[in-house]
Amino acid sequence: MRNIFCYFAFILVYQLGFNTTLYAQTSSVKQVQLTRFQLQSSFIVKEGGQELSGNNYKANTAWYPVKVPSTVLTGLVANKVYPSPYQALNNMRIPDASDEFNKQYDLEKFSHIPGTPNPWKKPYWYRTTFKVPAGDKGKIFQLIFKGINYRAEVWLNGKRIADSTQMAGMFAAYNLPVSNHILAGAVNTLAVKIYPLDYPGLPDKEQLEALGPFYANGGPTGDIGKNVTMLCSAGWDWMPPVRDRNMGIWQPVYLRTTGAVTIGKPKLVTELASLPDTSTANLSLNLTLSNYSTVKTTGKLLVNIKPENFTGTAVQFSRAINVKAGEAKSVSLTPAQVSELYIGNPKLWWPNGYGKANLYRIRLQYINNKQITDDTTFVFGIRTVSSKATDVKGFTRREFFVNGKRVHLNGGAWVPDMMVNRDSARYDHELHLCRTANVNLVRIWGGGITPPDHFWNACDKYGLMVWSDFWITGDTQGEFKGSPNYPLEGNVFTRNVISTIYRIRNHPSLLVWTGGNEGHARKELYDVMRNSIITLDGTRPYIPSSSGFAKLPEGWDGAWPDNKPTGVYSGGPYAWKDPKEYYRLADAGKDWVFKDETGLPSQPPYNTLAKNIPDTTWDQKLPYPLNHMWGYHDAATGAGKYDEYYKDMVSRYGKPTSRLDFSNKMQLMNATGYQGIFEAAGHKLIETGGVMLWKLNAAFPSVIWQIYDWYLQPNAGYYAMQNAVEPIHIQFNQNDSTVAVLNRTHRSTGNLMLQADVYDTGTKQLFHQLATASLTHEGVKEVIPMAYVLKPLKGLSFVVLSLKNAKGQIVSRNAYWMAPNNDYAPLNTLPKTQIQTKLLKKEKGKTENKWTVQLSNNSNKIAFFVRPQLMLNNEEMRPSYWSASYITLAPHESTTLSVSVPAIILGGKTPFITVEGWNVSKQLLLLNGIH
Repeated sequence: MRNIFCYFAFILVYQLGFNTTLYAQTSSVKQVQLTRFQLQSSFIVKEGGQELSGNNYKANTAWYPVKVPSTVLTGLVANKVYPSPYQALNNMRIPDASDEFNKQYDLEKFSHIPGTPNPWKKPYWYRTTFKVPAGDKGKIFQLIFKGINYRAEVWLNGKRIADSTQMAGMFAAYNLPVSNHILAGAVNTLAVKIYPLDYPGLPDKEQLEALGPFYANGGPTGDIGKNVTMLCSAGWDWMPPVRDRNMGIWQPVYLRTTGAVTIGKPKLVTELASLPDTSTANLSLNLTLSNYSTVKTTGKLLVNIKPENFTGTAVQFSRAINVKAGEAKSVSLTPAQVSELYIGNPKLWWPNGYGKANLYRIRLQYINNKQITDDTTFVFGIRTVSSKATDVKGFTRREFFVNGKRVHLNGGAWVPDMMVNRDSARYDHELHLCRTANVNLVRIWGGGITPPDHFWNACDKYGLMVWSDFWITGDTQGEFKGSPNYPLEGNVFTRNVISTIYRIRNHPSLLVWTGGNEGHARKELYDVMRNSIITLDGTRPYIPSSSGFAKLPEGWDGAWPDNKPTGVYSGGPYAWKDPKEYYRLADAGKDWVFKDETGLPSQPPYNTLAKNIPDTTWDQKLPYPLNHMWGYHDAATGAGKYDEYYKDMVSRYGKPTSRLDFSNKMQLMNATGYQGIFEAAGHKLIETGGVMLWKLNAAFPSVIWQIYDWYLQPNAGYYAMQNAVEPIHIQFNQNDSTVAVLNRTHRSTGNLMLQADVYDTGTKQLFHQLATASLTHEGVKEVIPMAYVLKPLKGLSFVVLSLKNAKGQIVSRNAYWMAPNNDYAPLNTLPKTQIQTKLLKKEKGKTENKWTVQLSNNSNKIAFFVRPQLMLNNEEMRPSYWSASYITLAPHESTTLSVSVPAIILGGKTPFITVEGWNVSKQLLLLNGIH
């Protein structure tokens, strides 16, 4: 039986399942990340893997030091071979992987390899050395590659461990058995040959002309889809082409040391068998024990389960399990066998806004002869998820349920960093921003990547449900262009799918699998993907595509487990729309019964404008204030959507008088646009499954489709969304002028007091009304009609709303500016006023510092669009997690806000707060003490 391990020259990590876990370090079990590598092109390095991985290799040329994970281009940029492609027009000074594209833009002259117009045509070598303690002799060693792109050949100490037919595709992780090749007590040399994409794809024409034509996502032919890779690396309408297509070692590399018996493929299933009763939970554990020795082991499996982020009682048990020599033994444990897997009064994992994301940690150890041979641990949540599809006037509507309760999905698409450069801190910061915005769903878009483990860990922690597309899009798989025959190698796609399922299936945040973005893989791959999800996971729904507009061919199986259509719809609108239009769309139903893609161009605030667009000098041949750099950073995108955005702003608020005025007016557009999207969908809360943005974040410095920019700076739309999807919310329907209360929670609101006020530009009160309401469960209640007040008004007015609970505490605030014919020019002459600021509380935590402040408008004038900022060294701290911003205060109104920031970015310094608004001069609030 031992020959089974020799038979496979390599073992995919999806077979052993190591990629689902974090590893505990014990005296006999270790996992060390290999980070310090050297990089060089095989154009320059002529030696092969045997020589390069030999301990006697002497370099004849200089190598570039890189820190892995690192793509090739990332490493070269770090070594100043090329300028940063994130900035300005630097990407136009780097040759592309497409020869045709290079000739079109004369990029060949920028190649760093003399005489080689395209430096990405041949593989690159990554080389490192590491020492293994002499005491580890005789142990089991594996090299774990979490992710490479696109093919890899691995050499260790002069021996080839895996070749480029075995390691292919961007999303498979690999565990390579290297016990016979490790030199204990000596220096070991690892050389990894990374091959470029098989088909680099041809990008579309660069978006240099602002307001240019529609961009061909994935290139004019979509042939990037021939590979199993990050499809948007060939360029999309919100990201330029990545010149090397992100070839390299883009995820971590580990050396893992264990005893003879290893633990693999752990799967933990949580079941609430008596819903709606959640007082008990059943856990089922499946794993594989693999014995690499030549003798039978008579050991035991030790299991420890304890709370991760709350106080509670730990559970521990062991089971004697023998494993034959060379055997890979499947182990299944259920509550019927192990009473400790029956959990009383479990703390459930709930999505953001519905409860706490309670987490448990499980630790698995195998012990033989009093020695721990393997030790692995991961975090999980006790929860169930399900889905239901209903026909609504010819449109299938999909709804999702967590722990038996319906959840209305509010979130958006997540796109990868252009050069896949996010680290654990960046993932945490971005997903914390999402949580603070009251997002509850993050969609992994099919043209990007399935993110590294750091992403999933943060989503688990912050209660963010994840919608995970596989790597199929209509732009490359034949729905719009490309071909259903892509990707060409079905076996590579299949291996990557299976590896991904094993890697992320234990995360409580994972809500639903989808077959791709706006399209489908060919039937052979579609069936493999769907069936693998059912057999290897089987605990969460699968839907065929992220768009119901992409119809399944006759005879194909539909969603799982109900075999019904997708029930969600993309299609925008992607341009800015009047809030009344979003209400019209929501009222009409149709594809808005679940809208999973809509959004608007989203100008960053002025303080990061110059970071996104370093040269803001106006090219007067283009609309103010644009130039080619604007175009390259996405003002040219989407067939003139930015042009519409700009023109709508001018028609409403007047021509900008400066870049600051331009940016500030764009924030008004952002606020009303995102407010319209989410409040219109909320208006139909019970009748819709959710609404999701295209998109939440940025792949590089950009001025389109985002609620915060690449520098982690939220725009006003971020705070409009934060307000609109809060758990209990007061809002104003701009179509019928009715004030309503929304309850998104699963509990009663109790008695609520509504207050609605209307003011003119001179802050004369035109209307004041109080009313009461209560909602016993999720729903919407219309309370105060106001059309009779607003219709007769001839000029600009402000609608200011507040909602208090039975204790008199404000639970929701809101504000609108209304004008006949959308003439908001009077805002430009709004009377000036002042507000007072006060520090109420400061808290210093292990990972974050937090301040609570009060803003008071003691004047007789309205304080409009007030924005606080947390500052250090005269720069706004990013990220800053504000409870609200861009707020409007009625006369003699106060509000309490909080802000927190990661302690690590403070560096021990004390920041300060500035507060200013549309008609409020900047003020300074010191945070040295409470005054």
